[in-house]
Amino acid sequence: MAQSPRGAAALPVGHALALGVLHGPAELLPISSSGHMTLVPWLADWPYVSLDAEYRKAFEVALHAGTAAGLLFALRGEVGEAARSLDRRRLVLLLGSFVPPAAAGWTLERPIERRLGTPRSIAAGLLIGSAAMATVDRAPQVRRREEAGAADALTLGFAQACALIPGVSRNGATLVAARARRFRREDANALSRHVALPIIVGATVLKGTRLARRGLPRDLRAAFAAGTLASFASTLLSVRLIRLVERDRSLLPYAAYRAALALVVLARS
Repeated sequence: MAQSPRGAAALPVGHALALGVLHGPAELLPISSSGHMTLVPWLADWPYVSLDAEYRKAFEVALHAGTAAGLLFALRGEVGEAARSLDRRRLVLLLGSFVPPAAAGWTLERPIERRLGTPRSIAAGLLIGSAAMATVDRAPQVRRREEAGAADALTLGFAQACALIPGVSRNGATLVAARARRFRREDANALSRHVALPIIVGATVLKGTRLARRGLPRDLRAAFAAGTLASFASTLLSVRLIRLVERDRSLLPYAAYRAALALVVLARS
Protein backbone atom coordinates (compact mmCIF):
# COMPACT_ATOMS: atom_id res chain seq x y z
CA MET A 1 0.00 0.00 0.00
CA ALA A 2 1.47 3.37 -1.05
CA GLN A 3 2.26 5.78 1.74
CA SER A 4 0.81 9.29 1.78
CA PRO A 5 3.31 12.00 0.84
CA ARG A 6 4.83 13.87 3.75
CA GLY A 7 6.69 17.12 4.31
CA ALA A 8 7.98 18.78 1.16
CA ALA A 9 6.32 16.14 -1.01
CA ALA A 10 2.91 17.06 0.46
CA LEU A 11 3.54 20.81 0.15
CA PRO A 12 5.69 21.61 -2.89
CA VAL A 13 6.97 25.18 -3.06
CA GLY A 14 4.90 25.80 -6.19
CA HIS A 15 1.69 24.84 -4.42
CA ALA A 16 2.66 26.95 -1.41
CA LEU A 17 3.20 29.94 -3.70
CA ALA A 18 -0.17 29.42 -5.39
CA LEU A 19 -1.99 29.25 -2.06
CA GLY A 20 -0.15 32.34 -0.84
CA VAL A 21 -1.13 34.29 -3.97
CA LEU A 22 -4.75 33.23 -3.47
CA HIS A 23 -4.83 34.05 0.24
CA GLY A 24 -4.49 37.83 -0.11
CA PRO A 25 -7.58 38.50 -2.24
CA ALA A 26 -9.53 35.67 -0.57
CA GLU A 27 -9.01 37.37 2.81
CA LEU A 28 -9.96 40.81 1.51
CA LEU A 29 -13.12 39.67 -0.23
CA PRO A 30 -16.15 38.05 1.49
CA ILE A 31 -15.50 34.57 0.07
CA SER A 32 -13.73 32.75 2.95
CA SER A 33 -9.96 32.47 2.79
CA SER A 34 -9.92 29.44 5.13
CA GLY A 35 -12.49 27.70 2.96
CA HIS A 36 -10.43 28.30 -0.17
CA MET A 37 -7.27 27.03 1.51
CA THR A 38 -9.03 23.70 1.99
CA LEU A 39 -11.18 23.51 -1.13
CA VAL A 40 -8.64 24.52 -3.79
CA PRO A 41 -6.13 21.72 -2.94
CA TRP A 42 -9.02 19.28 -2.55
CA LEU A 43 -10.57 20.15 -5.91
CA ALA A 44 -7.16 20.17 -7.60
CA ASP A 45 -6.24 16.82 -5.99
CA TRP A 46 -3.04 18.23 -4.52
CA PRO A 47 -1.07 16.18 -1.97
CA TYR A 48 -1.53 19.07 0.48
CA VAL A 49 -4.66 17.35 1.80
CA SER A 50 -2.45 14.54 3.16
CA LEU A 51 -0.17 16.89 5.09
CA ASP A 52 -0.32 16.53 8.87
CA ALA A 53 -3.34 18.50 10.14
CA GLU A 54 -1.25 20.52 12.58
CA TYR A 55 1.15 21.55 9.83
CA ARG A 56 -1.74 22.51 7.57
CA LYS A 57 -3.03 24.79 10.32
CA ALA A 58 0.49 26.12 10.82
CA PHE A 59 0.75 26.88 7.11
CA GLU A 60 -2.54 28.79 7.27
CA VAL A 61 -1.08 30.75 10.20
CA ALA A 62 1.93 31.60 8.04
CA LEU A 63 -0.37 32.81 5.26
CA HIS A 64 -2.34 34.92 7.74
CA ALA A 65 0.91 36.39 9.02
CA GLY A 66 1.80 37.45 5.49
CA THR A 67 -1.65 38.94 4.97
CA ALA A 68 -1.58 40.76 8.33
CA ALA A 69 1.82 42.25 7.54
CA GLY A 70 0.63 43.27 4.09
CA LEU A 71 -2.49 44.94 5.48
CA LEU A 72 -0.60 46.75 8.21
CA PHE A 73 1.90 48.06 5.67
CA ALA A 74 -0.64 49.01 3.00
CA LEU A 75 -3.01 50.64 5.50
CA ARG A 76 -0.33 52.14 7.75
CA GLY A 77 -1.68 55.66 7.24
CA GLU A 78 -5.22 54.60 8.11
CA VAL A 79 -4.02 52.57 11.10
CA GLY A 80 -1.90 55.47 12.33
CA GLU A 81 -4.79 57.89 12.03
CA ALA A 82 -7.08 55.50 13.93
CA ALA A 83 -4.49 55.15 16.69
CA ARG A 84 -4.02 58.92 16.99
CA SER A 85 -7.77 59.55 17.15
CA LEU A 86 -8.53 56.70 19.55
CA ASP A 87 -11.36 57.75 21.84
CA ARG A 88 -13.91 56.04 24.07
CA ARG A 89 -16.26 55.20 21.19
CA ARG A 90 -13.51 53.62 19.08
CA LEU A 91 -12.15 51.75 22.09
CA VAL A 92 -15.62 50.31 22.79
CA LEU A 93 -15.88 49.30 19.13
CA LEU A 94 -12.50 47.53 19.20
CA LEU A 95 -13.06 45.76 22.52
CA GLY A 96 -16.65 44.79 21.79
CA SER A 97 -15.73 43.33 18.42
CA PHE A 98 -12.59 41.60 19.74
CA VAL A 99 -13.71 39.86 22.93
CA PRO A 100 -16.42 37.53 21.48
CA PRO A 101 -14.24 36.02 18.71
CA ALA A 102 -11.22 35.84 21.02
CA ALA A 103 -13.21 33.95 23.67
CA ALA A 104 -14.82 31.69 21.08
CA GLY A 105 -11.49 30.99 19.42
CA TRP A 106 -9.82 30.16 22.75
CA THR A 107 -12.53 27.68 23.78
CA LEU A 108 -13.99 26.32 20.53
CA GLU A 109 -11.27 26.47 17.89
CA ARG A 110 -10.10 22.87 18.25
CA PRO A 111 -13.58 21.26 18.27
CA ILE A 112 -14.61 23.36 15.27
CA GLU A 113 -11.47 22.35 13.36
CA ARG A 114 -12.08 18.67 14.06
CA ARG A 115 -15.76 18.61 13.14
CA LEU A 116 -16.37 21.37 10.59
CA GLY A 117 -13.32 21.36 8.34
CA THR A 118 -14.56 18.93 5.69
CA PRO A 119 -15.40 20.04 2.13
CA ARG A 120 -19.12 19.39 2.67
CA SER A 121 -19.26 21.41 5.90
CA ILE A 122 -17.33 24.24 4.23
CA ALA A 123 -19.83 24.15 1.36
CA ALA A 124 -22.62 24.49 3.94
CA GLY A 125 -20.86 27.52 5.44
CA LEU A 126 -20.53 29.07 1.98
CA LEU A 127 -24.24 28.56 1.28
CA ILE A 128 -25.35 29.94 4.64
CA GLY A 129 -23.16 32.99 4.18
CA SER A 130 -24.41 33.42 0.62
CA ALA A 131 -28.03 33.42 1.78
CA ALA A 132 -27.27 35.93 4.55
CA MET A 133 -25.46 38.26 2.14
CA ALA A 134 -28.32 38.16 -0.35
CA THR A 135 -30.83 38.85 2.45
CA VAL A 136 -29.13 41.98 3.81
CA ASP A 137 -28.01 43.37 0.47
CA ARG A 138 -31.10 45.57 0.15
CA ALA A 139 -31.01 46.82 3.73
CA PRO A 140 -31.33 50.62 4.05
CA GLN A 141 -28.06 52.57 3.84
CA VAL A 142 -28.57 55.23 6.47
CA ARG A 143 -25.74 54.99 9.02
CA ARG A 144 -22.08 56.04 8.93
CA ARG A 145 -19.16 54.33 10.65
CA GLU A 146 -18.82 57.24 13.12
CA GLU A 147 -22.20 56.24 14.58
CA ALA A 148 -21.08 52.73 15.59
CA GLY A 149 -21.72 52.06 19.27
CA ALA A 150 -21.58 49.25 21.81
CA ALA A 151 -24.46 47.27 20.29
CA ASP A 152 -22.83 47.46 16.87
CA ALA A 153 -19.49 46.37 18.34
CA LEU A 154 -21.01 43.29 19.95
CA THR A 155 -22.87 42.44 16.74
CA LEU A 156 -19.62 42.65 14.78
CA GLY A 157 -17.87 40.60 17.47
CA PHE A 158 -20.50 37.87 17.32
CA ALA A 159 -20.17 37.86 13.52
CA GLN A 160 -16.41 37.38 13.80
CA ALA A 161 -16.97 34.53 16.26
CA CYS A 162 -19.31 32.84 13.76
CA ALA A 163 -16.54 33.15 11.16
CA LEU A 164 -14.55 30.51 13.06
CA ILE A 165 -16.74 28.06 11.14
CA PRO A 166 -14.88 27.30 7.88
CA GLY A 167 -16.66 28.69 4.84
CA VAL A 168 -18.53 31.45 6.68
CA SER A 169 -15.85 34.15 6.04
CA ARG A 170 -14.86 36.75 8.60
CA ASN A 171 -15.20 39.56 6.09
CA GLY A 172 -18.52 38.22 4.85
CA ALA A 173 -19.93 37.80 8.36
CA THR A 174 -18.96 41.31 9.47
CA LEU A 175 -20.32 42.83 6.26
CA VAL A 176 -23.63 41.04 6.85
CA ALA A 177 -23.69 42.26 10.44
CA ALA A 178 -22.91 45.86 9.50
CA ARG A 179 -25.42 45.96 6.65
CA ALA A 180 -28.07 44.40 8.91
CA ARG A 181 -27.39 47.32 11.27
CA ARG A 182 -28.16 49.62 8.30
CA PHE A 183 -24.64 50.95 7.73
CA ARG A 184 -23.89 52.19 4.23
CA ARG A 185 -21.97 49.76 2.07
CA GLU A 186 -18.80 51.85 2.15
CA ASP A 187 -18.97 52.26 5.91
CA ALA A 188 -19.77 48.56 6.42
CA ASN A 189 -16.57 47.69 4.56
CA ALA A 190 -14.53 50.14 6.63
CA LEU A 191 -15.93 48.72 9.87
CA SER A 192 -15.25 45.17 8.69
CA ARG A 193 -11.65 46.05 7.93
CA HIS A 194 -11.04 47.94 11.15
CA VAL A 195 -12.34 45.21 13.46
CA ALA A 196 -10.50 42.52 11.48
CA LEU A 197 -6.91 43.65 12.01
CA PRO A 198 -6.77 43.05 15.80
CA ILE A 199 -8.24 39.56 15.34
CA ILE A 200 -5.92 38.65 12.45
CA VAL A 201 -2.85 39.92 14.30
CA GLY A 202 -3.89 38.34 17.63
CA ALA A 203 -4.63 34.95 16.08
CA THR A 204 -1.35 35.04 14.16
CA VAL A 205 0.66 35.78 17.32
CA LEU A 206 -1.11 33.06 19.35
CA LYS A 207 -0.84 30.34 16.72
CA GLY A 208 2.66 31.42 15.75
CA THR A 209 3.73 30.97 19.37
CA ARG A 210 2.30 27.44 19.35
CA LEU A 211 4.15 26.67 16.13
CA ALA A 212 7.41 28.02 17.54
CA ARG A 213 7.08 25.73 20.55
CA ARG A 214 6.40 22.71 18.36
CA GLY A 215 8.99 23.53 15.74
CA LEU A 216 8.84 23.21 11.95
CA PRO A 217 10.49 20.38 9.99
CA ARG A 218 13.42 21.55 7.90
CA ASP A 219 11.91 20.22 4.67
CA LEU A 220 8.82 22.43 5.08
CA ARG A 221 10.60 25.70 5.79
CA ALA A 222 11.08 26.73 2.15
CA ALA A 223 7.39 26.15 1.37
CA PHE A 224 6.27 28.08 4.46
CA ALA A 225 8.55 30.99 3.59
CA ALA A 226 7.35 31.02 -0.03
CA GLY A 227 3.69 30.97 1.01
CA THR A 228 4.17 33.75 3.55
CA LEU A 229 5.96 36.03 1.09
CA ALA A 230 3.39 35.31 -1.62
CA SER A 231 0.56 36.11 0.79
CA PHE A 232 2.26 39.38 1.77
CA ALA A 233 2.77 40.38 -1.87
CA SER A 234 -0.72 39.38 -3.01
CA THR A 235 -2.24 41.34 -0.12
CA LEU A 236 -0.33 44.47 -1.11
CA LEU A 237 -1.42 44.08 -4.73
CA SER A 238 -5.01 43.32 -3.73
CA VAL A 239 -5.55 46.27 -1.40
CA ARG A 240 -7.08 48.08 -4.36
CA LEU A 241 -9.84 45.48 -4.15
CA ILE A 242 -10.79 46.99 -0.81
CA ARG A 243 -11.35 50.33 -2.49
CA LEU A 244 -13.44 48.73 -5.21
CA VAL A 245 -15.59 46.80 -2.73
CA GLU A 246 -16.03 49.92 -0.60
CA ARG A 247 -17.92 51.66 -3.36
CA ASP A 248 -21.65 51.27 -3.62
CA ARG A 249 -21.40 47.68 -4.80
CA SER A 250 -23.87 44.91 -4.19
CA LEU A 251 -22.94 41.78 -2.25
CA LEU A 252 -24.91 39.66 -4.70
CA PRO A 253 -21.97 38.79 -7.01
CA TYR A 254 -20.05 37.39 -4.04
CA ALA A 255 -23.13 35.54 -2.82
CA ALA A 256 -23.53 34.00 -6.29
CA TYR A 257 -19.85 32.98 -6.42
CA ARG A 258 -20.03 31.36 -2.99
CA ALA A 259 -23.17 29.43 -3.93
CA ALA A 260 -21.65 28.24 -7.21
CA LEU A 261 -18.47 27.05 -5.47
CA ALA A 262 -20.52 25.24 -2.81
CA LEU A 263 -22.56 23.45 -5.47
CA VAL A 264 -19.37 22.33 -7.25
CA VAL A 265 -18.04 20.93 -3.97
CA LEU A 266 -21.30 19.16 -3.13
CA ALA A 267 -21.51 17.67 -6.62
CA ARG A 268 -18.00 16.24 -6.30
CA SER A 269 -18.18 15.04 -2.69
